[in-house]
Amino acid sequence: MATEVIMPKAGIDMTEGQIIKWNKKEGEKVEEGEILLEIMTDKTSMELEAEESGYLIKIVKGDGETVPVTEIIGYIGAEGEVAPEAGSANPAPENTASQSVPEKAAVVSEPKKEKAEDEFDIVVIGGGPAGYVAAIRAAQLGAKVAVVEKSEFGGTCLNKGCIPTKTFLKNAEIIEGIEMASKRGIILESDKYTIDMPKVVQLKNEIVKTLTNGVRGLLKSNEIKMFNGVGKINKDKDVVVNGETVLRADKIILAGGSKVSKINIPGIESKKVLTSDDILDIQQIPKSLTVIGGGVVGIELGQVFLSFGSEVTVIEMMDRIVPGVDRESSVVLRKELEKKGMKILTSTQIKEIVDDGHNLTIKVDGHDDIVSEKALLSIGRVPDLEAVGELELEMEKGKIKVDKYMETSISGIYAPGDINGIKMLAHAAFRMGEVAAENAVQGNHREIRLETTPSAIYTVPEVAMAGLTEDEAREKYDIEYKHFKQKYQTEERASFTQNQAYKQQTRYTYTEYHFTDDILEKWIRNARSQAQRIVEEALDELKGATQNAGSAMFSSFIYYLIGILLMSLIFGLVRGCN
Repeated sequence: MATEVIMPKAGIDMTEGQIIKWNKKEGEKVEEGEILLEIMTDKTSMELEAEESGYLIKIVKGDGETVPVTEIIGYIGAEGEVAPEAGSANPAPENTASQSVPEKAAVVSEPKKEKAEDEFDIVVIGGGPAGYVAAIRAAQLGAKVAVVEKSEFGGTCLNKGCIPTKTFLKNAEIIEGIEMASKRGIILESDKYTIDMPKVVQLKNEIVKTLTNGVRGLLKSNEIKMFNGVGKINKDKDVVVNGETVLRADKIILAGGSKVSKINIPGIESKKVLTSDDILDIQQIPKSLTVIGGGVVGIELGQVFLSFGSEVTVIEMMDRIVPGVDRESSVVLRKELEKKGMKILTSTQIKEIVDDGHNLTIKVDGHDDIVSEKALLSIGRVPDLEAVGELELEMEKGKIKVDKYMETSISGIYAPGDINGIKMLAHAAFRMGEVAAENAVQGNHREIRLETTPSAIYTVPEVAMAGLTEDEAREKYDIEYKHFKQKYQTEERASFTQNQAYKQQTRYTYTEYHFTDDILEKWIRNARSQAQRIVEEALDELKGATQNAGSAMFSSFIYYLIGILLMSLIFGLVRGCN
């Protein structure tokens, strides 16, 4: 069966992309992972890899064309396979000569039975990145689709996560630029500024509204019926909205997303303890802010309010901040944040939070009490399972367990996005939504692959990663490696004052190398060979020098003997004369 090549949704606000160039022609062989084409979106070019090996049997959209996200742009299939006709939801059967079907066995496709108003091929619960992308993709494949959202379309990322926090972080970046201006030779008339927090929040809200309206527009343009309310699945596998409206579905896509995680600490219910949702609507910058949790969101928002002028303290119970990244990156980021004035406590647990009406007193193990005007609870997010309703799905650590097709333990129920806890990232949810929709409509054939999913922390400096961390790789794979440290000197001249001459400074830098045993063995063999050659050359030089030295010593000895004989002769002559 032919594999569809679709225009990917590479960002939360991406609605279309332009094909720059196909790197393959129709009929050419394609290997999995090979760069298939280049696309342009929001003035940024990106390469699209082939997800399967085969042949590029058809190009639907050519170079220079602008295509909406998730729309089919080509097909990859077997050699000689015929691509589906335009508008066909399912790929055409392979045109293989070896396959012969008797006339009496020919199947005549029956016209699709029209569904009632409350009947759908696919009902999607959740209008976030996984949900609305799944709904659009299913509709493009010819399915009748409904989507149910209990809050705002766009989900956590658009309304309470990615977009709002990045809006705040942009302000922090601008502030840091102002503070660095004079050092870069940009002289401002005044370096004084104030933060109008209500206006900051207003701008954030306007950006969010623009994008959520865009999501609604995409759903509407694909003829997807939208319902606002709480959707739950009953025992008959129907979706009930707000306990009243019943939506009957052939397949259901559970994309309920996630919600803020809470902890049971005395005093945690204080109104001065804000969640990551609450703080995005704060109207006044706190003089001091304690961030409970040093994960991505906590660190990002901590830097925001540090730039805004708050005294920020971060409390993390793990041994390092942002534990999801490599240790080296975590160490570097911590140093940079502490340089900016952020106080960071790791391996620290909170015992109690006391609200005296004016400030919070946060009691922690191993440290003095922390007095703070506000606190931010940011210990991560957990799957929102409200939509599961009466279903008994197989769970794993509070998350819905899914297979490689995004299908749950109950046939016909799919669960992409944060609700399965695999990768709680918006762009990962996009992909999971696409895979779930294609499998729900066409049968399980598309597998999810998230091993190299990239992620980023939008601090200053930014941190980005893809694939496994070193710790994860060591745990997953049985690989031995050695650590080598090479010590070298670098010299740099530093100017201290105008009246002081340049002073020589010497620094010692340690560079760490990681090698596997086979590489180490190869190096040892080469080192032995080089050492043997050096020794042989040294012996040859020593031999020559010895020979030369021996000759010189023999000559000296002869001269010495001749001298003695001459002296004896002279003394003999003298005695004879006497």
